[in-house]
Amino acid sequence: MADLVLRGATVIDGTGAPGARADVALDGGRIAAIGPGLTGRRVLDADGLALCPGFIDMHAHSDLALLAEPAHAAKTTQGVTCEVLGQDGLSYAPVDDVTLEQTRQAIAGWNGDPPGFSWSWRGVGEYLDRLDTGIAVNACYLVPQGSVRMLAMGWEPRPANADDINRQRALVAEAMEQGAVGMSSGLTYAPGMYASDDELVELCRVVAGYGGYYSPHHRSYGAGALTAYAEMIEVSRRAGCPLHLAHATMNFPENAGRAPELLKLLDHAIADGCDISLDTYPYLPGSTTLVALVPSWASAGGPEVIVRRLRDQGALLRMRRDLEQLGSDGCHGVPADWRTVEISGSRDPRAVGRTIADLAAEQGRPPFEVFRTLLLDDDLGTTILHHVGNEENVRTIMGHPAHTGGSDGILGPARPHPRAWGTFPRFLGRYVRDEGVLGLEECVAHLTGRAARRLRLSDRGLIRTGYHADLVLFDPATVRDTATFEDPCRQADGIPYVFVNGVAVVDGGRPTGALPGHALRRGAATGPVSRRS
Repeated sequence: MADLVLRGATVIDGTGAPGARADVALDGGRIAAIGPGLTGRRVLDADGLALCPGFIDMHAHSDLALLAEPAHAAKTTQGVTCEVLGQDGLSYAPVDDVTLEQTRQAIAGWNGDPPGFSWSWRGVGEYLDRLDTGIAVNACYLVPQGSVRMLAMGWEPRPANADDINRQRALVAEAMEQGAVGMSSGLTYAPGMYASDDELVELCRVVAGYGGYYSPHHRSYGAGALTAYAEMIEVSRRAGCPLHLAHATMNFPENAGRAPELLKLLDHAIADGCDISLDTYPYLPGSTTLVALVPSWASAGGPEVIVRRLRDQGALLRMRRDLEQLGSDGCHGVPADWRTVEISGSRDPRAVGRTIADLAAEQGRPPFEVFRTLLLDDDLGTTILHHVGNEENVRTIMGHPAHTGGSDGILGPARPHPRAWGTFPRFLGRYVRDEGVLGLEECVAHLTGRAARRLRLSDRGLIRTGYHADLVLFDPATVRDTATFEDPCRQADGIPYVFVNGVAVVDGGRPTGALPGHALRRGAATGPVSRRS
């Protein structure tokens, strides 16, 4: 007899096929049977609910949150059963003692820096082992190219020589052998942004040799965005490496309504044989650190040097000119519009929820001075919402056949972006049920089976007998995001049950605190595997 039977749900299997009513039996962490009249030690009446594979968050920033707060209600309550970590070219493995301290400061705005936290790892394999000590959801890891460059070359904005490239190739190979599923870049973030295309191609060739994929945050989502997308396609083509475009948006006013141009570019590349997928989040503002807007020359040398430049009048004059007149490469080549830069995390609670323009007007100071003061007072840890998105582009891109879902959820700030709690129910509620941008079965396929194929998860992402029981029961009539920009840490409605490896992490709408998740390591032939039994 099975451990659990989910009786009478409409099964949406993750392939895009029409849903069909069935019973589904779970046993030993896997789907034991699908069909009518199944029996189990526990039977859950799922009449009126839809059952689908667990959602796969293709772009997550839970690298510390999963360890510091492993029950991870932000993601379990919206139906996420697997996250892909190590995003945007910066994370906490591989590191040494020096680069760990630099990384902690550089991305504290993304992830926080928990007091008393045990930093017990340095390599990717050790980090995955740490995840395996107990997490709520499954996790895959991308080796971060910026972290690799930092470890091999420091923060200097110079071209990599042959020795530098060989060192980086060895670090990437080691990370892939230890279980990474691919490589990420953050090409508007130092030090990864200093890499040339030739350097990226060399690293991507290593990734491709291990069956992985490349996921870049490319060089611009603003001025020259289409050129930046084309650049990544060419890197992928030259390296023979599958490409997954991170948070594939077209932002800033100059790109309003231009999503069809991006999709035409992708379609031509796919027709020419390129292996391309992408992810998006269903919101307009982006979210990152305030220091990310700093031009690349000012980031050279790392956090300590950035702080010195923020106190140097000559450097400040140049920085202000780049930001406000020319368009900093850290701000996607677009001159900063301080009305669009809202503080979401700061040591000064009075700044949270206010734009830099508002703070400047209130204080009677130039916006650039407010920008500078926040960075210094917060030790570069200020986080922002960047209101530069375009609804028409968001709706258009999510309909593409290569699309998957990625929250880009940053959990560290005092007032995080609501996408950290609401991405997946927002797809299902607003864009499927309310607006009909996607059909229900099509959207589920985007968020599950399609993502699993990119990750080479051979027995997850679909409802099939023998597959791991990563499952979500939701009500298509009521599912919706409730997280808002004013109150962002709110549980979604309409998702009463979530199972990870057959264990309920949400039961009757309440998080259980169970920790059944695994680190999913890249396998030699059949996809990532876990070392936990």
